[in-house]
Amino acid sequence: MSTSPITTDIGTTAEEYARGRMFFELKDYIGAARILARVVAAAPGDLAARLLLARAYYHSAQLGRAEAELRLILERDPGEAYAYLLLGRTLQRRNRPREAAPYLRLHAAMTGTA
Repeated sequence: MSTSPITTDIGTTAEEYARGRMFFELKDYIGAARILARVVAAAPGDLAARLLLARAYYHSAQLGRAEAELRLILERDPGEAYAYLLLGRTLQRRNRPREAAPYLRLHAAMTGTA
């Protein structure tokens, strides 16, 4: 029994993820977010795609969207250390430093950084 990959309008989710990553690496964060949002819609359980989408949102100053994605990631995988850092930084950029502090401390504790 073979399974076919999930497809979007343009290609498979793997192809679209690679395309979104390329846009991200080229610092076209808005373009990356558009592509990665389709990937996440097609494969909502793909936390790597969701984390890259959150990063694209963060870098394109779509902070509310970044926060929502990061909270979802941490709900599904509380061991994702980088998500704590990025959520903390996102909250700092949203002028919510008190709310950011616990996430930054958790990241530091998880990674051994100070």
